[in-house]
Amino acid sequence: MNLEDLYRLLRNGHVEAQGIIDTVPDPLLLLDQNLCVRTASRAFFTTFEVDRDETIGQHIYDLGNRQWDIPELRRLLEEVIPKSTAVVDYEVEHDFPSIGRRTMLVSAHRLFHPDNNSRTLLLSISDATERRQREAEKDVLLGELRHRMKNLLGLVQAMARQTTATGRSGEEYRDAFLGRFHALVQAHDAAYAQEGEADLQEVLERTLEPYSEGPIAVVVEPGPAVPLAAKQSMSLSLILHELATNAVKYGALSQPNGQVRVRWDLEEASAPRLRLVWQEAGGPPVAPPVTSGFGTQLIEFAVSRELSGRVELNYQPAGLVVEIVAPLGSVS
Repeated sequence: MNLEDLYRLLRNGHVEAQGIIDTVPDPLLLLDQNLCVRTASRAFFTTFEVDRDETIGQHIYDLGNRQWDIPELRRLLEEVIPKSTAVVDYEVEHDFPSIGRRTMLVSAHRLFHPDNNSRTLLLSISDATERRQREAEKDVLLGELRHRMKNLLGLVQAMARQTTATGRSGEEYRDAFLGRFHALVQAHDAAYAQEGEADLQEVLERTLEPYSEGPIAVVVEPGPAVPLAAKQSMSLSLILHELATNAVKYGALSQPNGQVRVRWDLEEASAPRLRLVWQEAGGPPVAPPVTSGFGTQLIEFAVSRELSGRVELNYQPAGLVVEIVAPLGSVS
C-alpha cells in the first residue's frame, strides 16, 4: 500500500464517519480535550443557523454569543466528565441567536476508546422546547382538574347545608337538593358543550340557577342583548361557576341573607366591549387573600387568554366585586 492508497483509505473513513454523524437527526458536536470543536453534524448547523467556518476549531464557550458558556455546564464538562463517562440531558435554556429562546437537553459522552483513555467528547443536543411546553400545559390541566374536583365536592356539601330542611319532610328535602344538583350538572354540561351563539342573559341565568335556593340570593339584572360565540359562552360559564362556587363556600351565598347581583352593559369604543360586574353583599367580612389561589389564577387566565379581556377583583369589606371587560368580536 502506497501513500496514495493510505490517503484514500483515510479519506474514505473520514467521509463515512462524517456521513454517520450527519445522518443523526439531533445536533452533534465532537470536542477535543481542550473543548474545541473538531467536527459538527449537519443538524447542528441547520438547527442553530451557523456556518462551518464559525464553528469548526472554535472553543465551545466561544460559539454564537457564548450561549454555551454556562457555569454549571463548565463544571460538568471540566470536572464531572473527566471522572465519569457521561452526563445525560442537562437542560440549557437560552436566547439563541437566530432561533430565539429555546430549551435544549445536552448529553455529553466520552468517546469510546479500547484503552479507556479517550479525552474526546461527543455532545448531543435535543430541542425540548415544545415538550417542556406540553408538560407545563399538562401540569396546568391536571391542576385545574384537581381544583375543579375539589371545588365540586365542596360545592355539593355546601348545597346540602344550604338547602332548607326546616318544615320539610325527608322526601321534600331530597327532591329540593337533587333538583339543585341536577341543575348544577346541566349547567356544567352546557358550559362544556355550548355550540353556536347564545344570549348572555340566558347563559347567566342557566349557569347561576343551581347556586341559590331562594329567588333573591342570585339576581341577574336585565341588560342589553349580547350574543356570545360558543367559545365566549363556554369561557364565561366556567368563570361564573368559579365565582359562584367560591360565593357558596366562603362568600355571600354561604350566609342566609347573602346576595349576588350580576349586571352588564356595552361599551362602545373602537370595537364593542362587554363590561360585566359581579357584586356580593351580605356575606362574611371580606379581606384580600395573602396569596393568589388557583381559582383566582383560573379566572385571570380565562379572561385574558380565552376572552382577550381584563379582570379586576376588588375585595371590599362588604363583599367581593369582580369586573370583567372583554371585546365581543375577537373570540370565535
